[in-house]
Amino acid sequence: MEHERIILGIIILGTLMGAIDTTIVLLALPDITQALGANLSATIWTILIYLLVLTVVTTQFGRLGDLFGRSRMFNFGFLIFTVGSALCGLSTSAGMLVGFRAVQAVGGAFLAATSGAIIADTFEVGRRGRAYGYTGMGWNMGAMLGIVLGGVLTTFLGWQYIFYINVPIGIVALFLGVKYLRDNPKVEAKLDIAGMLLFAVALSALSYGSVDFASMGASSFNVFLVILGAVLLLVFLALEKRSSSPMLDLRAFANRVLSASVFASFFQALGFLSVAFVIILYLQGIRGLDPFTASLVLVPGYVISSFTSPFMGRLSDRFGSRVIATTGIAFLIAAVLVYLTINATTSLYVIVFASVLSGLGGSMFWPANNSAVMSSAEPGHYGSISGLLRFMSSIGTLGSFVIAITAATLAVPRQVAFGVFVGTSKLIGGLSADFLTGIHSAFIVALAILMVAGILSAARGKEQRQPQTGQPARWHQASPADQGHAATS
Repeated sequence: MEHERIILGIIILGTLMGAIDTTIVLLALPDITQALGANLSATIWTILIYLLVLTVVTTQFGRLGDLFGRSRMFNFGFLIFTVGSALCGLSTSAGMLVGFRAVQAVGGAFLAATSGAIIADTFEVGRRGRAYGYTGMGWNMGAMLGIVLGGVLTTFLGWQYIFYINVPIGIVALFLGVKYLRDNPKVEAKLDIAGMLLFAVALSALSYGSVDFASMGASSFNVFLVILGAVLLLVFLALEKRSSSPMLDLRAFANRVLSASVFASFFQALGFLSVAFVIILYLQGIRGLDPFTASLVLVPGYVISSFTSPFMGRLSDRFGSRVIATTGIAFLIAAVLVYLTINATTSLYVIVFASVLSGLGGSMFWPANNSAVMSSAEPGHYGSISGLLRFMSSIGTLGSFVIAITAATLAVPRQVAFGVFVGTSKLIGGLSADFLTGIHSAFIVALAILMVAGILSAARGKEQRQPQTGQPARWHQASPADQGHAATS
C-alpha cells in the first residue's frame, strides 16, 4: 500500500508539472514578446507548439510504453521535459524558444501518454477511480499554480524562471521515478514504424493547418494542409486494419464503453476548453482586467475541482462511471448557460459562480471517464489506450483554441484578438459590442458540443468494475444480456 502511494505521488508530480506549463506561459507572453524583440504572432507559438506536439505524438508514445516499458518511458519523459525547460529559459530568440518548447512538449507527451497506464498497472479496477481523482487534483492544482507562478515569477524574477522552476522539480521527480517505478511486462509485438511516421505526418498537417487558419485566416496553404492531413489519416486507418502489429488497434473501438468514453473525452475538451479561452478574452478584452487578475477570477473553479476530484473518483469506483461522468457534463453545461447571460457590466461574481460549476463538473467527469476507459482496456495495451485517450483530449484542446480564436476574429481584427488573449489590448466602443455577440455565438457552439459529450457519456453502458481472470482479450461488443444489464445501471 505504501509503495502504491509513492507511485501515485510520482504520477501526480508529473501531472502537476505538465499542468503548470499549460497556464504559466500565457501570463508571460507580453514580457517574452518584448524581451526577445519578436511579434505576438511568433511568440504565441510558444503555446500552440506545445499543443501541436502533444496532439501528434501522444498515441505513439503510449504504444512505446507498451513495447519498451511504461515506467522507463515515463522517466525518459521527465528527463526530456527537464532538459527542455532549461533550454527554454536559455533561449535568446522566439525561434529558439518555440523549438525548445517543442522539446519540452515531447517530454510532456511521454508523461501524459504513460501516466494513466501506470495507474492501471498499479491499482485494481475497483480502486482506479480514486487514483485518477488524485491525478485530477494534481492537474487542477498545477493549472492554478501556473496562473499564480506565471504572474509572480515574471514580475519579480523574469520570464526565464517560469521554465527554470521545472528543473529542480524534474530532477527530484526523475530520481524518485528511477528508484520506485517498475516496468510492466512488455508486449511481444513489433513497432509499427511506417504507421507511426504516416500518423505523425497526417496529424502534423491537420494540426498545423488548423492552427494556421485560426492564427492567420484562411489561405490556400492551410486549406491544402488540412485536406492533405485528412487524406493521409484515412490512408493510415486503412493500413492499420491490415497491419499485423498496428500502432493503433482499431478493434478497441468495438468495446462500447471504451469508444464512447474516449469520444466523450474528445467532445468535452473541444467544447469546454474553448469556453475557458473565450472567458479569458472576455475578462481581458471587455472588462479590461490584466492577465493575472483575469486568471484569478477563474481560480475558485480550480480550487473546487482540486479538492473534490479524489472524492468523485471514489464515488465512480463505488457506483460506476456513467452516472458520475454524465452528471459532470451536466454541470459543465450549466456553467455555459450561466456564461450565456453575461454582458459588458455583469458582476464578476457571476463568472466566479460559473467557474465553480465548471470545477465541480470537471472533478466528476475526468476521474470517472478515465477509469471507464482504462477498465475497458486490455492489460497489455494500457499504454496505447492511455495514449489514445490523451490524444483525443489533446486534439480536442487544439480544436477548442481554433474555435475560440475563430469566434473572436469574426468580430475583431486578428491581431487585436491575439492582443486581447495575452492582455496587451482592450476592446472599446463598437468592437466591444461586436465581440460580445461573437463570444455568445461561441458559447452556443460549445453548448451543442458538450451535449454530444453528455449523450456519449450517458450511452456508454456499464464498464467492468471487477478484475477479470482468464480472459486476455476484451475488445468485444457487450452481449445483448450485458447491454440490457448496463442499461439499468
